[in-house]
Amino acid sequence: MHKDTQTYNNTLQPSDKTICDVLAQEIDKHLPKAENKIWHAHPVWFLEDNPIVGYSKLKNGLQLMFWSGASFEEEKLQPSKSGKFKEATITYTSAEQINTKDLKRWLGKSEKIQWDYKNIVKRKGVLERLK
Repeated sequence: MHKDTQTYNNTLQPSDKTICDVLAQEIDKHLPKAENKIWHAHPVWFLEDNPIVGYSKLKNGLQLMFWSGASFEEEKLQPSKSGKFKEATITYTSAEQINTKDLKRWLGKSEKIQWDYKNIVKRKGVLERLK
């Protein structure tokens, strides 16, 4: 796990830290080519400078977000309400809720299905599919 991600996880309450540690370990395991760093104050993994997956602490739990997740066609991932972008999320309140088989499948899809967030500013908010 990247040291900055570990530092982020260590600032959380024990139950939230446990969730984040499991998520980070699974993401690192299944996306070994991804670069992990803190981005906008949260751990995010990138492939070729394009954000793929990350998590953050919310009032109601830990939110795992896939930037292209709305295109995964996965029932458990909730697309954003705006519909403007292609992200989708799931929120966990305990580590026991994490289904590692689902997570592995979603991480596989995150490599195969990507929208170009890296160049969204250049394209004035227009997303283009990369893969």
